[in-house]
Amino acid sequence: MKRVGIVDTTFARYDMARAAIDELSQLCSVKVERRTVPGIKDLPVEAKKLLDEGSDIVMAFGMPGGEAIDKQCAHEASLGLITAQLMTNKHIIEVFVFADEAKSDKELAVLAENRAREHARNVYRLLFKPEELTKLAGTGQREGAPDAGPLRR
Repeated sequence: MKRVGIVDTTFARYDMARAAIDELSQLCSVKVERRTVPGIKDLPVEAKKLLDEGSDIVMAFGMPGGEAIDKQCAHEASLGLITAQLMTNKHIIEVFVFADEAKSDKELAVLAENRAREHARNVYRLLFKPEELTKLAGTGQREGAPDAGPLRR
């Protein structure tokens, strides 16, 4: 059975991990191991630990604030997640929702829910149906928001 690691933060204002786990349970049978850390810069080490302990893939959830320092911390966390992927040769799907991506708390909650579920579908595809991702290449997919669509010549 495939193993999916989930790591999220107490800093987030929405439980995106719950939405992703629910989506995965509707799509396939996987063993999920969830861990929670305090903040976004704690995600890389916990994600790497999950991969080292046998997860086939990890989803890393974060909800940075809208200030410049929050964006800097998110960038640093992202670099850490990329490094962990390269160290393990396994995917870590970064699922970040920035506090300033929506105009209201309700819109932010909808965005977080949708992005988590759509990235869970990407995890399913990476693990079980990678050919579906190839079919989606160049189609302007956007997780959590309307798709941009492909460019036409």
